[in-house]
Amino acid sequence: MGRNIKFAHIADCHLGSWKQPELQELNFKAFKKAIEVTIKEKVDFVLIAGDLFDSAYPPIDILKDTITEFKKLKEARIPCYLISGSHDSSVSGKTFLEVIERAGFCTIVEKFEERDDKIILLPTVYGDVAFYGYPGRRSGLEVQDLRRVKIQDAPGLFKIFLLHTTTTKVKGNLPIDSIDEELLPKAHYYALGHIHVVFQYEQFVYPGPVFPNNFKELEDLNHGGFNIVNMNQMGDFEIKRIDIDLMKVSSFEININNGITATDRIINELNKRDLENKLVLLRIRGVLDEGKISDIKFSTIEEFVKNKNAYFILRNTNDLKSKEVEIEFNTRDSENIEDDAINQYKNENPSDFNLLIPSLINILSIEKQEDEKNIIFENRLLDEIKKIVNL
Repeated sequence: MGRNIKFAHIADCHLGSWKQPELQELNFKAFKKAIEVTIKEKVDFVLIAGDLFDSAYPPIDILKDTITEFKKLKEARIPCYLISGSHDSSVSGKTFLEVIERAGFCTIVEKFEERDDKIILLPTVYGDVAFYGYPGRRSGLEVQDLRRVKIQDAPGLFKIFLLHTTTTKVKGNLPIDSIDEELLPKAHYYALGHIHVVFQYEQFVYPGPVFPNNFKELEDLNHGGFNIVNMNQMGDFEIKRIDIDLMKVSSFEININNGITATDRIINELNKRDLENKLVLLRIRGVLDEGKISDIKFSTIEEFVKNKNAYFILRNTNDLKSKEVEIEFNTRDSENIEDDAINQYKNENPSDFNLLIPSLINILSIEKQEDEKNIIFENRLLDEIKKIVNL
């Protein structure tokens, strides 16, 4: 190994993941900022450790904008090496990363062959560096494969192993399968992705997401980032953390028990803070003793936040419940217990809408097709529901 090297370690961009245009825009701006910083830092190369996209078939505008950013890297003569993550590939293994590679903007370092029940990873060599990579799979299925992975040695080169998986040290008490670090082939640096935390154990490094990917991540992380790594001739390295803090987050957690008075209470809490140019996170918890969830005027709350010049408000009501309505009924046929419960509820609570419940339940049992994008699946469900309720 003849010289020091400097590289960017990026993971879990999930471009195209957010449904809300405002958050999808922030997500992409974070990725764009990461590319801008890597060019400014004059890194030798960029690593992306899986889940560049949130889907095997990203929206065409996301794909076009992503290629524009890769062109900037190419114009700066900075090569990009990557692997596919659990979201990048379809069930059949198709990925749009191959399109970007064929266009000459990146190199997928997933080269391997099977020998005697072993998976032998082949190096992709660039200067003094040998890259090895193995793709992430849905439901963590790559873990079993990684337990039988070996590498074809590349003597005298820095060895960097790109992985999109869960290692034992990072998983903590999570009830998921993981690969023990000591079972992996030896490398100077393990560029990891998949678990959305900033974490390092010896040479095993997770940079976290470029932008938080859901409500809880926004609460916990507030923003994303990536790593700039400097490695010396001995293989020792130092990490400089690059935080991508594009928008300040203002979080609220409000417990309520009255749906009728909830709107005023929530607005009163929101009014206590400066929300200008903030991403507002509103988590509402509780069990309603009075009123219903539908009594909460979310449109009024959103209008109030908008008038406070906030960037956007995102709400979470997963932990908000109404008091359960108990239904007592008798049935001799356990296989039809669901139908009996629905029919008895309709009879005891007569309304025009309740007559539609069986049809709506049937529509909600429609399954997502292989490789069907979430937004297309959701629109298909919505179209069917509109037909039933005559919207």
